[in-house]
Amino acid sequence: MRGVWRAKRMINRVMPQGAILLYHRVADESLDPQLLCVSPAHFNEHLQVLRRCCRPMRLGSLASRYRFGLAPDRAAVVTFDDGYADNLIGATPILERNDFPATVFVASGNVGHSAEFWWDELDRLFLTEGSLPDDLHIRINGAICQWSLGDSANYNTATTQKHSGWTVLSPGTPTMRHEIYRFLCKALKGMAWEQQQRVLGTLQKWAGVGPASRSVRRALTPDEVVRLDRGGIVEVGAHTMNHSMLSALPADAQKLEIMQGKHQLEEWLGRHVNTFAYPYGDKTDYTRETVKLVREAGFKCACSNYEDHLYPWIDRYQLPRFMVRDWSGEEFEKRLSEHFA
Repeated sequence: MRGVWRAKRMINRVMPQGAILLYHRVADESLDPQLLCVSPAHFNEHLQVLRRCCRPMRLGSLASRYRFGLAPDRAAVVTFDDGYADNLIGATPILERNDFPATVFVASGNVGHSAEFWWDELDRLFLTEGSLPDDLHIRINGAICQWSLGDSANYNTATTQKHSGWTVLSPGTPTMRHEIYRFLCKALKGMAWEQQQRVLGTLQKWAGVGPASRSVRRALTPDEVVRLDRGGIVEVGAHTMNHSMLSALPADAQKLEIMQGKHQLEEWLGRHVNTFAYPYGDKTDYTRETVKLVREAGFKCACSNYEDHLYPWIDRYQLPRFMVRDWSGEEFEKRLSEHFA
């Protein structure tokens, strides 16, 4: 293992390096269990670091240059996944001030709809203030799952604030609500969209609430997708129709998700959409068949969600990305340096 590490260090010293950065949201949120938010202040600091240490590039240009062995050293690309409205409202003005291009991968099925992304709906149901029934019985993948909420059935302001810093990366679950939330996140991720909606509907009925869209969690509207793409600093890319975990779907359903998402965006934008990002994006979240379908759909490149170096021989349909969290500029610069090491 030490020999492999030394070989990689040697390669990294002589090969041009690049980083494709993965963001989701630019917003100040007190509750962020999925660690999706970067504050506007920190995002501005990140771009200043990138301006100073790297060469800003657009995703398509970087992929093409790697294909022909012409990539510059320390190229940096900024990308966003999902298509939250704050990509336009919060991120774009900061990108424009720093003259830094970006790609926003939009799950077109959420565009213009009041329903939140399923992971946001789960935190609204379980991690925000309010009262829930004492017991939950729900069918998940053919099996009845049941929990007794006990003391956590009633969640007051003090308790909400006490646990507001909890995330999916935190060790343990401080309440039964967190345990249920963590279980359901794992279960819903692998479901087809229709099944996710049935489970969410059942949970809403159990909780005695309807579907709702918090303004800070909403997706873009069709008009905002167009404004985002035509502003000059951001290019819109595809992220399937329903943000489905493609490896859990048969090939024909995968193709439908990929093509529907692409065609819907192209209808709104009036142009070909050439870039794609796999939902969730880990190597277990898509398959070799998925990569083939993305290539056949006419995309020029596709982004994954695992960290690795960008080498000249990299598969441009499995471009690795560097996940960014809500770090200060100083911490971001440190982690970026470690990425390039």
